[in-house]
Amino acid sequence: MAAPVVAIVGRPNVGKSALFNRMVGTQHAIVEETPGVTRDRIYADVEWGGRKFVLVDTGGIEIAPRADPIQEMTTAQAKLAVEEADLVVFVVDTKSGLLPQDRDVADMLRRSGRPVMLVASKAEGARRSDYVEFYALGLGDPLPVSSVHGTGIGDLLDAIVARLPERSPSTADDELEAGEAVKIAVVGRPNVGKSSLVNAVLGQERSIVSPEPGTTRDAIDTPFTWRGRRFVIIDTAGMRRRAKVRSAVEYYGALRAAKAVERCDVALVVLDSVEGIAAQDVRIAGYADEAGRACVLVLNKWDLVDEKEETRTRLENAIQADLVFLSYAPRVFVSALNGAGLPKLMETVTRVADNHARRVATSVLNEVIEEAQMRVEPPHDGGRQLKIFYCTQIGVRPPAFSFFVNDPGLVHFSYKRYLENRLREAFDFEGTPLRLKFRRRG
Repeated sequence: MAAPVVAIVGRPNVGKSALFNRMVGTQHAIVEETPGVTRDRIYADVEWGGRKFVLVDTGGIEIAPRADPIQEMTTAQAKLAVEEADLVVFVVDTKSGLLPQDRDVADMLRRSGRPVMLVASKAEGARRSDYVEFYALGLGDPLPVSSVHGTGIGDLLDAIVARLPERSPSTADDELEAGEAVKIAVVGRPNVGKSSLVNAVLGQERSIVSPEPGTTRDAIDTPFTWRGRRFVIIDTAGMRRRAKVRSAVEYYGALRAAKAVERCDVALVVLDSVEGIAAQDVRIAGYADEAGRACVLVLNKWDLVDEKEETRTRLENAIQADLVFLSYAPRVFVSALNGAGLPKLMETVTRVADNHARRVATSVLNEVIEEAQMRVEPPHDGGRQLKIFYCTQIGVRPPAFSFFVNDPGLVHFSYKRYLENRLREAFDFEGTPLRLKFRRRG
């Protein structure tokens, strides 16, 4: 059954993200005193009183026209959240009181036709007289809450659950319930086209796109289906070198990006085809490899390249030199602007996700290892030779193998690499790292 959607909206800096985090129970959205930190829609699942719903955090709504295009796109994203919502939680600020911008938002919500619940935030220590002025909005009784202290949050959740619509299961919903969704994290340094790529894959303006580096700040999860299979794509903030991080917002955005890599199945490391491979690209790719995530190298902005064959050769050589530790990762050349290469990208993501979760029968695995030892004799050291008695797979995501040997100290790194290559040749492990562990038998 599809879960109802509840959108949190309001003018900038009224405490929407703090309320969102308190209701979700984690620091899901970045919270700062600076207005305009949240820009895109941020989704999270909430369960209360046996009912599940999807909670959406939005950026501040400013109805009056402004010269700032980012603010205009932020408001547009918030309006999209209202359109898809079954219930809107309209947040106002008890401390600053009723402002003209609150009236503008209230008028917009009335025109939307969506049911609205009025919430007076930052109400720690407030009396009824402190928020009585919000009755003038004509949206019913304001419910006072404090996200900092957690007061009123239970009452708010009770009120939301009481107003959630009942939905009947549908065939499409049943299909979405089946199977575990593959999580795809889109990572890279600023301005390589991550948000454009996310929008192109989804076929909608899910993330705000701007030439200004650092437009995306939170990690934004969006579920979708492709050829009947469930996915969640995660747009992330650009990851700069630590020395170049200039604000707390940028720091926490990069932290969310790193955590997105840790919780994903497949990391899309987005590279700029025009600029080539930078040192920061190598660091970001290293995060995915160290986390044991499946990985695809995405060469974006391919439409801007003139000498394509020459550029492809140059990029391939740079990848082989600088990203040698990701030799297992497939490369896909795409254009988020015109959609070139996107079907191949999704086919590649599906394939490496399956490889990441592949399990090999022990009997077949040992046949391959026995043949590998016959091809290349295990190393000697001081008159002693490495002996591999048997091997078994001990995990997936990434695939991990345990080799039981006479002495782990006899395993030379070159022979370990040889065994890894033999496993890749025998089984399709394209796109995923492998973990090989050597243990003394008995």
